Amino acid sequence: MRELTSPSVVKDIINSYRFKIRKSLGQNFLMDANIIDKIVNAADLTPEDLVFEIGPGLGVLTRRLACSAGKVIAVEIDQNLLPILQETLAEFDNAKVVHADALKVNFDQIAAEHTAGAFGTNGNSFNLVANLPYYITTPILMHLLTSGFNFNRMVVMMQKEVADRMQASPGGKDYGSLSVAVQYYTIPEIVTRVPKTVFYPAPDVESAVIRLTRRKNPPVNLQNEEMFFKVVRAAFGQRRKTLLNSLTGSGLAEKEVWLEILSKIGVEPTRRGETLSIEDFAMLANTFYRYHK
Repeated sequence: MRELTSPSVVKDIINSYRFKIRKSLGQNFLMDANIIDKIVNAADLTPEDLVFEIGPGLGVLTRRLACSAGKVIAVEIDQNLLPILQETLAEFDNAKVVHADALKVNFDQIAAEHTAGAFGTNGNSFNLVANLPYYITTPILMHLLTSGFNFNRMVVMMQKEVADRMQASPGGKDYGSLSVAVQYYTIPEIVTRVPKTVFYPAPDVESAVIRLTRRKNPPVNLQNEEMFFKVVRAAFGQRRKTLLNSLTGSGLAEKEVWLEILSKIGVEPTRRGETLSIEDFAMLANTFYRYHK
């Protein structure tokens, strides 16, 4: 198989299959071998590992993953890419393509089905490595994080702005509800920045690769996880307003209730949501939960 990191080869394959690149599916094909190596190296795969990929495209990253992992399961929503992937992955018996919507996939179930139960809910944990479609990056990640799937590590390419938000610290403009959610479930580390020029066609934004290592235990103790995230979303619901006004505007409780709770935990009502740490949000949510009960 010719190298899929060559622009001429990529264009030849696209033309030979009369494939139409669909912007609506975020199809920007990575063609840089150096970036691909950085992604795979960051995943730290072994021949005993199962790795999922979302949006394999033409299979350039899939091929490299198949050389490092024991088994690769690539989830692709565009059926027009299936015959191309059949050709580009033909030499890899350990690479399987599943035609499905990643937002609806039960990754544990698929892992168990393709490994005779060795991986999945009652088996070993798996990894995920992907160049995610940018238009659904956050929904896919939240699906993966909140569904309790048995993954160990995710190494994903995404819009740089989103990656910055995921690892942001309290007090900065990038810090928000996404930062809190990602850092509650994982330890995020940006691996490398990625220029537009390494894709075909080139996207409109800069990209970054981020590694998300699943925490064995959450960084805070919560009375109720659902309530925690409700309070976090409420605090960031109106970023320009004070914490008190944002919480009051959420409809979760009256202003007087929030004043009492904030006073009890020693948080000034004039602060803004982006100044609160995960620990602060845990105190706020736990106190509200006990009050709410």
